Amino acid sequence: MTLALLLLVPLLAGLLMLIPGSWPRRGLLVATAVAHLALSSLTLKAMLAGENPVALHGLLQPDMLGMVFLMLASVLFTAASVYAVGYLREEDKKHVKRDIQKGQLFTNAPETRFLSCLCFFVAAMTLVTTTANLGALWVGIELTTLASAPLIYFHRHQSSMEATWKYLMICSVGIALALLGNILMSVAFHNPAAASPEGMDQLSAFMEKAKGIQGTDRVLWLKAAFIFILVGYGTKMGLSPLHTWLPDAHSQAPSMVSGLLSGALLNCALLGILRGHQIMRAAGLGDFSGDLLIFFGLLSMGTAAVFIVGQGHYKRLLAYSSVEHMGILALAFGVGESALFGGLLHAVCHSLTKCMLFLVAGNILTRYHTLSSYDVRGLRQDMPLSGALWTAGFLAIVGSPPFGLFISEFSVLRGIFAHAGLGVAFLYLAALAVIFVGMSVPVLRMVQGTPPRDVPMDYHESLFSVLPPAALCLAVLGLGLCVPDWLVETLNRAAALLGA
Repeated sequence: MTLALLLLVPLLAGLLMLIPGSWPRRGLLVATAVAHLALSSLTLKAMLAGENPVALHGLLQPDMLGMVFLMLASVLFTAASVYAVGYLREEDKKHVKRDIQKGQLFTNAPETRFLSCLCFFVAAMTLVTTTANLGALWVGIELTTLASAPLIYFHRHQSSMEATWKYLMICSVGIALALLGNILMSVAFHNPAAASPEGMDQLSAFMEKAKGIQGTDRVLWLKAAFIFILVGYGTKMGLSPLHTWLPDAHSQAPSMVSGLLSGALLNCALLGILRGHQIMRAAGLGDFSGDLLIFFGLLSMGTAAVFIVGQGHYKRLLAYSSVEHMGILALAFGVGESALFGGLLHAVCHSLTKCMLFLVAGNILTRYHTLSSYDVRGLRQDMPLSGALWTAGFLAIVGSPPFGLFISEFSVLRGIFAHAGLGVAFLYLAALAVIFVGMSVPVLRMVQGTPPRDVPMDYHESLFSVLPPAALCLAVLGLGLCVPDWLVETLNRAAALLGA
């Protein structure tokens, strides 16, 4: 029952957003997020106790790998929902809305539609992370695209429209390629003489069939299937050179939406790739899929380093940082073995940190009405809380101690040294060094100095705008000091599914 409610609660909430009144709708959003987080926690607790929950005739059947990403989506949805209350309140106060880049007047999408899509978005991610059926996973990832597109276009101006259409077009092509990969995988395992597996657990069935595929012509079908899955879901994940939609979408979406896109949506696409990687390992083709993941991981890190250096748009800076960290994750899972735990811990820490940074970026945007880091000065004086969180977020995202990303990046590095060699380790460290320098320049420029004279002085940071990113910051800091036993067990069991 708990597992079914995980999917049904946000779906029902999305339909109930038609109720009149802004504050009842916003209250329902927060209540939905808290309920979803509670249900996710109960499901994880049951699985740690040895239970294997199943719901909706086997459609929902999570494993520990999916639970890691489900918990992240639920935590970030809760933080984004609390932040949205204050954000939407501030939007109501704006009688004149003007595009800060082009100066054109615009309107917002109806709040009812925005909040409904937000609930449907988390429902789609719930399906992705809890199903063992590759077809249902594909449907869920496609639904995340359809639900998130109106969120990106909340501010109805030319830049957001361009970003939304770019997101839809590029990701739709990627999803189509992923579908072709699923079809090719079904072809590789098709056996008319064998009985069809009962239930919806397609992943386990494919992994079982994969054990006897070596030495047959079906290996080529399986390799082709994984390439299409990697390219298809890699587009949605933001791996280079398939990332071109990501900087535009992340920079134009409202800040809490950007946080969910970077911290939760990209993980869902990553999960689709990891499902394919699991099957490849079961077929004895883990080296093939692993090498591809390492290649795209290093390419993504290198691409991010190029675009981060000299980047003056602070939300696009965070977007390219997401490309970097998706590259780190692809690299970690490609290396495998001892790097798997570090990769999963990195996924957790990156999601929390990046969502926190996007929320703080929203506070800065509200205060300064500019996306240029050159026009923002004196955050430590003008916005002491947001300025402190912005600085802490920068230190965390570049892997500085004592934050959790230092532990995860070091764990990945140790795995690279052990299983991938000095060349890969050198490229990994070089990209991290360049990105550290590239991000430090605009961040320090924004924090230090004297606030511009044309900025009104009667600004006060609200509780809704500061509390969610502060909570996420404390979580990342806590993970750097001590990883709780229940999380260690969860990540170890998830890593075991990938071959650790």
